[in-house]
Amino acid sequence: MTGEVRMPLDPRPPSPEDVVRPLYTMSVEQARAADLAAIRAAAGAGEPVRHVSDRSLPGPGGDLPVRVYRPVDTAEPLPTVVYFFGGGWALGSVETSDEICRALANAVPCQVITVGYRLAPEHKFPAAVDDCRTAVTWIAEHAADLGVDPDRIAVAGDSAGGNLAAVVALDRRGRGLVAQVLVYPNTDHRGDTASMRENDDPAAFNRRSVAWYWGHYLADPADGRDPLASPLLAEDLSGLPPALVITAERDPLRDEGERYAERLREAGVPVVATRYTGVAHGFFAMSGVVDAAREARAEVAAFLRERFTR
Repeated sequence: MTGEVRMPLDPRPPSPEDVVRPLYTMSVEQARAADLAAIRAAAGAGEPVRHVSDRSLPGPGGDLPVRVYRPVDTAEPLPTVVYFFGGGWALGSVETSDEICRALANAVPCQVITVGYRLAPEHKFPAAVDDCRTAVTWIAEHAADLGVDPDRIAVAGDSAGGNLAAVVALDRRGRGLVAQVLVYPNTDHRGDTASMRENDDPAAFNRRSVAWYWGHYLADPADGRDPLASPLLAEDLSGLPPALVITAERDPLRDEGERYAERLREAGVPVVATRYTGVAHGFFAMSGVVDAAREARAEVAAFLRERFTR
């Protein structure tokens, strides 16, 4: 299927009161609706992309929905970013990252494929990991069917999606990924950092939010020690693809993201690490209202363009 694809709005949108309440005070169902509504409000109108299609691919728990963005009319294989949406492993869908994926597809330019992995608490760790690594493997193995250049595949994601991108890069070490883009990623379930303590506004994304998400994601807190949940705890980070790590100054996850960038650099991985000042967690999805979101996307596009043209 080609042409513009727009999913219908949730038939039961949240009330204005729900939108401003902290998500961690809601039920999972309420938080999912409120999160999508807030993202749509802050993202603005998504850019038109030449071809957008919805399809599915086989996953470990059933078919996985994917959305494919192709910015040009060509039958030639394109460099491809596999994008994982944020939402604390409990919220989100391919709709969550739709505006981001449109912008990146046009800006690089490249093909972008976003994966609708299974969500917690219905599907605990490692379900999301299994879905994402299965999807990347399937995309690489069926590159011709999807118009993918198998020698130019990158992974990217924001927040929990950044966590999943980092984990997939770990899992596929030495198997051809050319880049990883990690936007304010979760990297350590322990969360004992200065930024976690400093950014504790009860009305914003804070340590309670982080604990709420981890609580839904992990069946057992001990699972958080697994590097596939907390990539910062991996003993060896050598041999991973070059990374761009973006963090936000006013974000509980800032320090663990920056520490992951340091660990990658110490392991000999080429790393660009950028902290955007004056902004909070989630800013990357707010291109309609936050200038730094557009700046960060331009940085991501330039980084990917450079990796794809090497």
